[in-house]
Amino acid sequence: MLNKQKYLTKRNFLLFLYIVLLSLFGPLLYWLNTGAVKAPWQKTADKNNIEKRISSGKKILVTADNSIEKQAGVTAFADGDYGTALAKFESALKNDRNDPESLIYRNNAKAIASNNTYKIGVSVPIGGNLGVAKEILRGVAQAQDEINQSGGINGNLVLVEIANDDNDPEIAQKIATEFVKDKKVLAVIGHNDSNASMNAAPIYQNGGLVMITPTSSADSIPSTGNYIFRTTPSSRVLADTIADYGVNVAGKEKFVVCMDSESEVSKSFQKEFTWAAYNYGGTVLPTKCDFSAPDFLARNIPSRAISAGAEALLLAPSVRNIHKAIDVAKVNDDRLTLFGNHSMNNYMTLKRGQIDVNGMVSVVAWHPDEEMNNSFISNAQKLWGGAVGWRTAMAYDATQTAFTAIKMASSNRKELQQAMINPNFVAQGGTEEIRFFPSGDRKMKGTAIQVQPGNLSGTGYDFVLLNFKSSPTNATKNPQ
Repeated sequence: MLNKQKYLTKRNFLLFLYIVLLSLFGPLLYWLNTGAVKAPWQKTADKNNIEKRISSGKKILVTADNSIEKQAGVTAFADGDYGTALAKFESALKNDRNDPESLIYRNNAKAIASNNTYKIGVSVPIGGNLGVAKEILRGVAQAQDEINQSGGINGNLVLVEIANDDNDPEIAQKIATEFVKDKKVLAVIGHNDSNASMNAAPIYQNGGLVMITPTSSADSIPSTGNYIFRTTPSSRVLADTIADYGVNVAGKEKFVVCMDSESEVSKSFQKEFTWAAYNYGGTVLPTKCDFSAPDFLARNIPSRAISAGAEALLLAPSVRNIHKAIDVAKVNDDRLTLFGNHSMNNYMTLKRGQIDVNGMVSVVAWHPDEEMNNSFISNAQKLWGGAVGWRTAMAYDATQTAFTAIKMASSNRKELQQAMINPNFVAQGGTEEIRFFPSGDRKMKGTAIQVQPGNLSGTGYDFVLLNFKSSPTNATKNPQ
């Protein structure tokens, strides 16, 4: 009898333990099985399977823009039925004209069918920041569409291969390796995040493949080598613009900078702003504000800055920490004048920030109101059904740079690079002529913008161009 009781007690305990474990881990196992949540080993497998991240038309990378027509297009493309693929992508675009992936795939189908192509790559953070990825893809797609509609380059239509790097430096390296190995790829547009670009750049340099980043502004990127270029201004130029405005127009002298210690572009912006503010007569106070710090609390920042004697707060986050910068703006309650870096030029800033960011001045590479009668702007509005921002413009310019160099070098990577490092090299961008310093930096100034009430973004607020005459500075001279 005693043995039976022990057996029943043990069995009941095991049954109880099983129920507890099932309640704790059952949902996780279910989600892992359905694919809704990925275990660490699954994420590692995804990183290692780079083939799934690269497509010229055989697979949909931007699944948010999926449709029956688009799916039929990639199926036909994969089967080598490029006529059907072309028709299906055109149908997809009629239902969603704002999908750059469908436009690129449509042009690719037509290019491959012609049997005469030049190939470029573009790497964007589809799984890291979809909005930014689509902005960049629109610039590339518009440039490809225009060049192919006009007959291509030297009789060859342009084929664009898209890669998704998630803004992940490790994935960016692997994608760069794949692009280098594919000898048909003549140039690469990318990457977006400065950390990703810095990790990928040595691979392009060593592999002899030109990389043109449209959005990475960290100062150290071009120093990787003479195959690395960018069409956006450097952090030095952008920081100088906002420092000039802050000190000489807004009349502020004491600043606190909130930055992201895990982001190269954020650290670069802080360093360059500190020097620029000093040169204009201002100062950056040594008050800690790090979006990546484990003890970061937005509510503590404004009072800490005010206690240190600050008059203004510069929010310089990486793209992944914009939400934390907005949280600081919300608790600021108009106590400190707000400024922002180029990452703050984001739809999220307007949508979540609302009145708390109203009046904030930030800096970008370009604003559409700078040139009202510009053909790039009018063509973009016809193509996408609305205005485009600086990331689209810089991606368009990066793609036009590659096209100009290909015209001069045909299919030779080395000759293409030699064309671009020539002091007399010039390409016609959507915003202005594209010229480079020997460093690979673009000869271009920054543009100041301000958050003001408006109806263009659909949030109740817009980024509005600020016209002010910049002070004499060394920021736009040849960076060494």
